[in-house]
Amino acid sequence: MKVTKKTDKKIVIVGPVYPYKGGISHYTGILARSLSERYDTTVVSYSMQYPKLLFKKEQRDYTNDSFKFMDTRYWLNTANPFNIIATAGRINALKPDLVIVEWWHPYFAPCYIMLTRLIRAKVMFTCHNVFPHERFPLDRLLTKMTLKRGDYFVLHSEKEAAELCTIVKKAKYAVNMHPTYSAFNFHTEKAVESDKKTLLFFGFVRPYKGLKYILEALKELDDVYLKVVGDFGGSRPEYDELIDKLGIGERVEIHDGYTPDREVEKYFVSCDAVVLPYTDATQSGIAQIAFGFEKPVIATRVGGLPEVVTDEKTGVLCRSEDARDLSRAVRHFYELKNSGVDFEANIRVDARRFSWEHMVDTISDLASLV
Repeated sequence: MKVTKKTDKKIVIVGPVYPYKGGISHYTGILARSLSERYDTTVVSYSMQYPKLLFKKEQRDYTNDSFKFMDTRYWLNTANPFNIIATAGRINALKPDLVIVEWWHPYFAPCYIMLTRLIRAKVMFTCHNVFPHERFPLDRLLTKMTLKRGDYFVLHSEKEAAELCTIVKKAKYAVNMHPTYSAFNFHTEKAVESDKKTLLFFGFVRPYKGLKYILEALKELDDVYLKVVGDFGGSRPEYDELIDKLGIGERVEIHDGYTPDREVEKYFVSCDAVVLPYTDATQSGIAQIAFGFEKPVIATRVGGLPEVVTDEKTGVLCRSEDARDLSRAVRHFYELKNSGVDFEANIRVDARRFSWEHMVDTISDLASLV
């Protein structure tokens, strides 16, 4: 039987939260709120997340506090061993029954190895990625050294679970689909009926996100428009050159840079579908933002994306690194839409497995928080 009322169990979550930017910060804030409905929940976030030498852009965004979690302690300096020791002592003083650590990149390995060795509580890693998308020497070793400190693991795809089992033998884990983000729905923007067929590519532009494939596909889709909204991180010129070469400039609208939370809504409500032409993926927070707006997703069959997108019901799937098959998928999406497939209704039907309540149930069952 699920615990549905407040208990005296204590949980500490270690990870980024408002005002830190990005999807994992949003995730942590919503997870903390959801857990706090059943458990005494505290977030331990960072006094310093990344050194400016490694991350020169502004790491915080104070413009929208809708993801804010009130019981947050900004204690942890990820690069200061003395601070890490002190933070572990502070966490122990809270006497938690479970410490949940957000994991997505081996940069945090030295910090989390030290922290988890000192914590006197069961540790659960919520793995957004087991290994980073952009691999580098020693990433596997650093990941193994960190994750073997965990007692439990929550993964967001079967692919990630398989990767975990290559480095942590007999891991106690559960696979729970990445929950849906509906907190961007401020209801300040309304969808405007348009004859233009419009797709949205949203989020950080990185090679594995496959932006070039949807641009190449657009060459064959002469009545389809594309909005590209995200931070190019210095790679904008190569995409501008490709757009010019393909002759699709009049149908591509680019918004380069970080998108404040309160501006996310206008891009999603104005598109027909969100396109994820990834060449590699574990899961996707972007897909869950799309579902939060009841927007279908056109995605490649990589990683955990086929576990998230139900082909011809909540979106359309296609081969990766194949612009031609991607253009076919886009055409097929509009054919299904015009023939009466109600993607929005299908997304609503599928909502339970992407709910935050389901995520809390998974954590509770795995860690026996009863």
